[in-house]
Amino acid sequence: MDGTAGERAGTGTNGHVMVFAPTPLLTVTVDQPAGQPEIHLHPGGQGVWQARMIMSLGGEVVLCTALGGEIGQVLEPLLVSEGVDLKVVVRDSGSGGYVHDRRGGTRREIVDVPGQPLGRHELDELYNLALGEGLRAAVSVLSGPNDPTLVPPELYRRFAADLGANGGRVVVDLSGEHLTAVLDSGVFFLKVSHEELIRDGRSAGDDEDQLARAMYDLHAAGAESVVVSRADRPALALVDGEVFEVEMPRLQAADPRGAGDSMTAGVAAVVAGGGDLRTAIRTGAAAGALNVTRHGLGTGRLDSISGLVDRVRLVPAVARPQERTTPDELADRAAER
Repeated sequence: MDGTAGERAGTGTNGHVMVFAPTPLLTVTVDQPAGQPEIHLHPGGQGVWQARMIMSLGGEVVLCTALGGEIGQVLEPLLVSEGVDLKVVVRDSGSGGYVHDRRGGTRREIVDVPGQPLGRHELDELYNLALGEGLRAAVSVLSGPNDPTLVPPELYRRFAADLGANGGRVVVDLSGEHLTAVLDSGVFFLKVSHEELIRDGRSAGDDEDQLARAMYDLHAAGAESVVVSRADRPALALVDGEVFEVEMPRLQAADPRGAGDSMTAGVAAVVAGGGDLRTAIRTGAAAGALNVTRHGLGTGRLDSISGLVDRVRLVPAVARPQERTTPDELADRAAER
């Protein structure tokens, strides 16, 4: 890695991040870039894509996961070959995966197999494994399961509580019941999409004021800082009680998927390397923007990302005083849930 570029991006090679990825996927993509069909096999899923980008930014990653069945046997060597420090719980049931056909120029899903829910014993083993690694890490990223039924929200609540109580910085990209669970325990940084906020009933619409109101509510509920991605519009960031628009140059997208995971990874990598949160958000935005110019999810060149960071700006968006919530008010809200 180019050390100078790593410093410009705000990361350090000693940035140690634990990524909790309970249900990784085997991704099979059929492509035809030069007249001949090709088959590409890669490990995937939110946590894997986040880990890949963290490594691209110079961070050290411990990936804690559960693998099982024939798909698990294929995934393990593929993950090892990517350079992650892999920690595995062997599960009795099979892991999931999907097959996509991209020969026509757009991605068409052929089959999607989510895998089976993790059993109680498997959850206990994975929790103990990931908690031990998280307590040794500068930052822990709790990635969501590829299907919400596979891992219970309560596991995420316990993770956020135990890591936070022991001085850990918890970064999450979650929605639904899993988001509610970690908010109950408190997290350092939350990334969520505006579609997820609307779907979960946390925002009445995609208007900037409505989203800003939802962000302040998320902060009051337990998220220290919040970023809301908004598809092709600038993301919104709540930092130190102020909402900003994350402004950056527009780039042509080759594959629009993966920008949010890359943003979360960029934040985790920079914070783990000792960088400040505003630089972390700018780096995450640059990583997300460049990721969509590529076909590989969670990928990007460190020098290219570093060069784009200086072009990303945090511009004050909406003026609304931060609502300060007392400990008694937080306790009352928790009792109402």
